[in-house]
Amino acid sequence: MVHVRKILVDQGESFSCGKPTCGPGCDCDRYLEIWNLVFTQFNRQPDRSLIPLPKKNIDTGAGLERIAAVMQKVPSNFETDLLKPIIDFTQELTEIKYGTDKKKDISFRIIADHVRALSFAFSEGILPSNEGRGYVCARILRRAYRHGKLLGIEKPFLYRASDCSCGFDARYLP
Repeated sequence: MVHVRKILVDQGESFSCGKPTCGPGCDCDRYLEIWNLVFTQFNRQPDRSLIPLPKKNIDTGAGLERIAAVMQKVPSNFETDLLKPIIDFTQELTEIKYGTDKKKDISFRIIADHVRALSFAFSEGILPSNEGRGYVCARILRRAYRHGKLLGIEKPFLYRASDCSCGFDARYLP
């Protein structure tokens, strides 16, 4: 059994759905969860009974990207200075404007998220392979490449997009 406590930020009426019932738990973006505390105390058995854990624990998490979105007053993680440079770069490559087609926006977001993840993985020495962490890295790389293809990108581009996640201006790379 788990008890969860959350910290929410009210981003204001401009993020609201406008319904009179709008409040924490609403599907709109007004109340953004930026931190949670999870208190794990029991192991639930198949018969639904609870057995106390020998070592209870607390898991706490705050999303860097969510905190950045709140601090920068933007509607999502993808509009922060952490991920927007990758999206901007991908817009330039494709000549497709982000924010005009929900289906294509998903590809922009997947590319940005995956390029950032790959940058971290590579910096830790994790390289694509057929097993373990390397396999996960290979899957992430293939998925980002696939979404580039869905946006019409035919040439290698992920290496250039990764420079955007590090603060470089990839427009000047070959």
